[in-house]
Amino acid sequence: MLREQVLDQTLNLLEQRGIATLTLDAVSELVDVPLNELTLFWPDAEALLYDCLRHHGDQIDVWRRQLLLDDSLSPPQKLLARYKVLNEQVRQHRYPGCLFIAACSFYPDRDSSIHQLAEQQKQASFLYTFSLLQEMGSDDAEMVAHQMELILEGCLSRLLVKRQLHDVEVARRLAEDVLNIARCREHGALS
Repeated sequence: MLREQVLDQTLNLLEQRGIATLTLDAVSELVDVPLNELTLFWPDAEALLYDCLRHHGDQIDVWRRQLLLDDSLSPPQKLLARYKVLNEQVRQHRYPGCLFIAACSFYPDRDSSIHQLAEQQKQASFLYTFSLLQEMGSDDAEMVAHQMELILEGCLSRLLVKRQLHDVEVARRLAEDVLNIARCREHGALS
């Protein structure tokens, strides 16, 4: 049994069925590993969920770092790239990122390690957006970053419930509009 394979398959299960349905029995059956072997690594479903979210967060962090280092893309393209990836994932019936939104709802106690992990991922997303907006020289980069993150979180929240690809395109267009307005404001076109 490879830990990463278990985590990836469990992430797929979580994306399809939601956090509330996670049990070690279901994962044991999914990955075809005896329950007693799984419990050596994850004593309960909450420990597995935490590890899955941490693993997923690491995957997203690597993707963001790769994008930041990609000199072939402009900052606006790097900001909108998340919607392209989200579009591709939803087409495969995957809902990445939604799990962090769900984790905050399912574990509302701010002292919960799962809630804190989800908040860290949301903060990392904000910092990614904010740094690219600063690189662009965006007027009031902090406010624009909050707007962009609100659009993304709204999209992810809708995907949790509706699972409609159309919502990704609407969110991308709205984020693009916010970027364009910020650029106009920056150059005095809206004064």
